[in-house]
Parts: sequence; structure tokens; C-alpha cells
Amino acid sequence: MADQVLLELRDVSKRFVKPLDTAARIANLFGAQRSEEVVHAVDHANLSIHSGEVVGLVGESGCGKSTLGRMAVGLHTLSAGTRWWKGADMAQLSTAERRRTQLAMQMIFQDPYASLNPRMRIQDIVGEAPLAHGMIAATEQKDYVAGLLQKVGLDPALVRRFPHQFSGGQRARIGIARALAVKPELLVCDEAVAALDVSIQAQVLNLFMELRNELKLTYLFISHDLGVVRHVSDRVVIMYLGRIVESSPTAELFVQPNHPYTNALLASAPKLEVKKIDFVAVKGEIPSPLHPPSGCHFHPRCPHAMPRCSVEQPLLKEIAPQHFSACHLNDAT
Repeated sequence: MADQVLLELRDVSKRFVKPLDTAARIANLFGAQRSEEVVHAVDHANLSIHSGEVVGLVGESGCGKSTLGRMAVGLHTLSAGTRWWKGADMAQLSTAERRRTQLAMQMIFQDPYASLNPRMRIQDIVGEAPLAHGMIAATEQKDYVAGLLQKVGLDPALVRRFPHQFSGGQRARIGIARALAVKPELLVCDEAVAALDVSIQAQVLNLFMELRNELKLTYLFISHDLGVVRHVSDRVVIMYLGRIVESSPTAELFVQPNHPYTNALLASAPKLEVKKIDFVAVKGEIPSPLHPPSGCHFHPRCPHAMPRCSVEQPLLKEIAPQHFSACHLNDAT
């Protein structure tokens, strides 16, 4: 793995604001005191990805991992924080430099059915971006797309077909080919195999690894499937309620998890064993963006449980070489 930090997100946040509708604004004229709804999807997260590395980003639905991935490639603006590419602050780059940098980061979306334009042929879906950015000539488009289809395991003769003429696994490969068309260095894979059958998942995951070795790619692999993440990742980052709570080399995380939420995730993963899952949680609902925590919901014996966690955000602390965790239990007492 190279030492160069390819992409770095520094203290980034993303807030989605739902403005007041007409009825609420009228109600405020009569003293209702309605306010805009704000969802803190990502809250002061820090993430760095080294060149050639595969980082698995894991968390339950609604934790903000897809939002963080979209922020990484620039599909979402940052409400706070900065985004760095190879040591340069992207906000300080010129328009031309930022455009070139954006091409180096591409995203593969979760739903292979919704992410492809049903009115466009595969030749145009895959070949549109490199043609628009002047990477190929119009006369070269068909052969260029055919080569990409062959690279991802599809028949090059299918370039004139529409998306509805392919299976789910084939559409997933088309999505990969579209991302590769502009020769990126970093791929953000947002649940890229979640919608596929298990056997097809294995084929696509193997394809990802082959492309990594062949094209020297770097991945941010977003998933809720711990088995998939364990198979493909060099390092695993755990996200909880919009925050990064643990980061560790893959082998160590699955053997010695530190954060209570990480332990809860591992304990909840399905296993082919006939035994009771030993998972202790505070009574009540597991916290979510709609039900934020009032304290530590995963470790009732935490000496700082309710008073400290509700008012002070724990910071990521290195507890072992390259193993970081954000939990007050790690503080010296």
C-alpha cells in the first residue's frame, strides 16, 4: 500500500434543512413559532484513504455512510469541513483543476436498475463522459466502450442494447464500466452488490479485486454486510449517527473490536450457530437519527454513561497501532 493519502475529509459535516411550508409560515405570523427541520446526516467526520487501499465503511441504515460517500466524490456539498485530494484543498483549486480532480473520483451506485438511464443505449451510457471530457473522439466511442465491457466481463457486441435488456448482475457490471470510463483513481462503491444474488455478489466482488490489481485502483467500499467488508477491505471504518467511532485494520477489528457499537454490530451479524446472541443494551430503542441517544446505549456499565456521553462527544483515540476508537471508556481514569 502506498503511503500517499489520496483523499482526506477533515471535520466534515452535512446538514439537510427542510424549509417551512406556506402553512407553517402563516402559522408563525400568529405566533406558532414553527422552525425549520434540520437533519445532521454527517457530524464532524474525519476520514483518510491512502493510495491503493480498500477502506470498508460500515454502519446501519441511516447512519450517514452513503451521504459521506457522496460528499467524498463531490455529489454533496459540505456544510462544514474541507476535502483534500493528494494534499491539496479542493476548495482552493481553480475550476479547471477541480474538474480534473473530480474525474479521478467516481461512484458506483447501489441500485443497478435506477442508476442507468433507460432511454440510452449502453454505448452512450458508458461512453458519454469520456467523449464529453475530450478523452476520446466520437469515432472511437464504440470501440472504447466495447473494450470496457470486455474488461468487466460483458460481451462487447452488446453495446447497442438498452439497460432493460440486461440482468441485475449485468447492469452492475455496466455501472462499473461507466465509472471506469474516465480512468479514475478512486471508486466509491455505495452498496454496490447489495441488490444482487449471493452468487452474483461473489463474482462482482472478485471483479472489483481484479480491477484493483490491474488498474491500481483505490476503493471506499460502503456496505452494511460485514462479511463482504471483511472479504474485500484492508481497513474498516465504523460509522454511527453521522460520526466515525472506530477505525482499524480489518483483521484486528473482527478479533478485537473496541467501541460498544462495533461490538453490537458484530454480535448482530447472522451466524450459522444455534446459540443465544450475547448482546446487552440499555432498555428502550436503539438510537438512530430520529431517536438520538441521551447517553451510552450499548454499555450500561460505562462509568461515564449518561452524564458525560450526552454532553461531550468522545474523540477518536489511538488504542493500538492504526486502531482508533471514539469511546470514553478508553480515557484514562
